[in-house]
Amino acid sequence: MKGVKPLILASIVAMSATVQANDLNKVIDKSSEINQSAAQSQTKIDKIADSMQGRLQQFKTLNKEIDGLTVYNAQLSKQLSNQMSEMEAINLSMDQVSIIERQITPLMLRMITGLEQFVALDVPFLTDEREKRLASLKDMMNRADINSSEKFRRVLEAYQVEVDYGRTIEAYTALLDVDGQEREVDFLRIGRLELIYLTRDGKKAGSWDTTSKQFVALDDSTISQISKGLRIARKQLAPDMLTLPVHAAD
Repeated sequence: MKGVKPLILASIVAMSATVQANDLNKVIDKSSEINQSAAQSQTKIDKIADSMQGRLQQFKTLNKEIDGLTVYNAQLSKQLSNQMSEMEAINLSMDQVSIIERQITPLMLRMITGLEQFVALDVPFLTDEREKRLASLKDMMNRADINSSEKFRRVLEAYQVEVDYGRTIEAYTALLDVDGQEREVDFLRIGRLELIYLTRDGKKAGSWDTTSKQFVALDDSTISQISKGLRIARKQLAPDMLTLPVHAAD
């Protein structure tokens, strides 16, 4: 029996070593699992951290965009406010223009009527031309495609033409009843002071009498001066002194 004890002891030692080895392996395996789990956890933590960092950056970017939009909206509000003020000013101006247009139309009509009366009472030179100008003004006033400012400009232009007649000398040809016969004559207009005619054959002459409102015959002695005046008016002669009869109103 004494020989059996060492064997049993050795077996026990061997079994104990085996058990310890198994336990150690389990511990190592468990440690590996723990390390692997820790690594996975760290990876998750890193991903979460990266995600948080990305969202933080997005938040900062969004805040910058919001700040930019705030400034833009403030500027836009100022622009809209200025535009509204300009629109109000334009509306006011349009109202004023409408008032002016309502006032200027009757004024132009009165001006045309006054001009027509003036021409009718004036020395009868360029009668057809002046009557056509008046007719054109009357027709213009009925046209909707011409604005008020252009109409007014044309009325003033017609007045200016009449004013210029009073300070110019002119020669032109037209028909005139002479001794009961319609004849082509040369007219010499010296401002509004004198309107003289000379027949084309140079034999008869006359001047407008503002008192009797008709042409009166002139002496043959005036014909040479009238011919000279016609040549001066046509720029065929240099300006020179003329001796002509004047039939002006008292």
